[in-house]
Amino acid sequence: MGPVRVLELYSGIGGMHQALRESCISAEVVAAVDVNTVANEVYKHNFPSTPLWAKTIEGITLAELNRLSFDMILMSPPCQPFTRIGLQGDVSDPRTNSFLYILDILPRLQRLPKYILLENVKGFETSSARDKLVETLKKCGFKYQEFLLSPTYILENFPDQEPKASVKHRVAAGLEKESSFTSPEEEHIEPNSGSDAGSGQCSQKEAFVFKLETAKEMERKRNQDSDLSIQMLKDFLEEDGEEMSQYFLPPKALLRYAFLLDIVTPSCRRSTCFTKGYGHYVEGTGSVLQTAEDVQLESVFKSIEMLSEEEKLMKLSTLKLRYFTPREIENLHGFPPEFGFPDKITMKQRYRLLGNSLNVHVVAKLISLLTG
Repeated sequence: MGPVRVLELYSGIGGMHQALRESCISAEVVAAVDVNTVANEVYKHNFPSTPLWAKTIEGITLAELNRLSFDMILMSPPCQPFTRIGLQGDVSDPRTNSFLYILDILPRLQRLPKYILLENVKGFETSSARDKLVETLKKCGFKYQEFLLSPTYILENFPDQEPKASVKHRVAAGLEKESSFTSPEEEHIEPNSGSDAGSGQCSQKEAFVFKLETAKEMERKRNQDSDLSIQMLKDFLEEDGEEMSQYFLPPKALLRYAFLLDIVTPSCRRSTCFTKGYGHYVEGTGSVLQTAEDVQLESVFKSIEMLSEEEKLMKLSTLKLRYFTPREIENLHGFPPEFGFPDKITMKQRYRLLGNSLNVHVVAKLISLLTG
């Protein structure tokens, strides 16, 4: 048998392609498809020999798909219709149209692919789009499994798989950046949860301890940081230098958002998920790094509300808070050192593209599971 022929939809900067490489299966991406011109520049920079179709998925005809004769589909459809902090428009959101088009055309393919892997956010698993996916898969004779996975979960505890010989087609749906793991039989297993995807909300009955956090939230974070099976953030950081000054939070952001920031130190083993607004918007877009590790967070925030703006700023500045750099986020997402951006891609664009990307290590494990 030759290499697995792979169709990569919603290819973005190439997270799926990178995961395919890491999985070490013999494979060739016969076409990558994305309408985002900036993402396509990054993709071409890293995978110059891969045919890249800069077009909408709805613009791909059945005849074009049949000519590709692919064995596997890798895809990460837009997550905005399903994310918990969005409007949750589901199938009524126009951004699901391309995914619904895929589901419509899949049964009409001349030759069905053997494998499909789909990645999305928590919220997709309870959506009507997911139900339509499952309905289509059953119609086409696929076997499928669904997982809610944290990027820190190394995927060594999967339930036993069926013998490969009994499987006609297989699908693994990986839902990223969550802290629970669910098998098709709804068996719940509690993994090492190192990625904090919490909303920061609390019930009226829970009292804030400091920095708008409850005792329960603080205890959860301490438990995550004490899990020795998870690497410390310092393993993913760049060396300090003069260029790091551009990443420090400006005074205006410190004063306005201090109580809403998720602050981590290099010795922490957790962070919140990075979104496409990171580095541009502050609230809810990802953790910031406290580089002054010898300063106690509690001592800075204690009675800070009673101070003048100038005094507040002086106290907050002692923490030396900065954003994670794009390269550090690449590291946390599992992209290898050789992966990079063309020089013309701006800082804001890099953050946006990385916020729309995925965890390479998790997807690589899923691909190995799917084809193993």
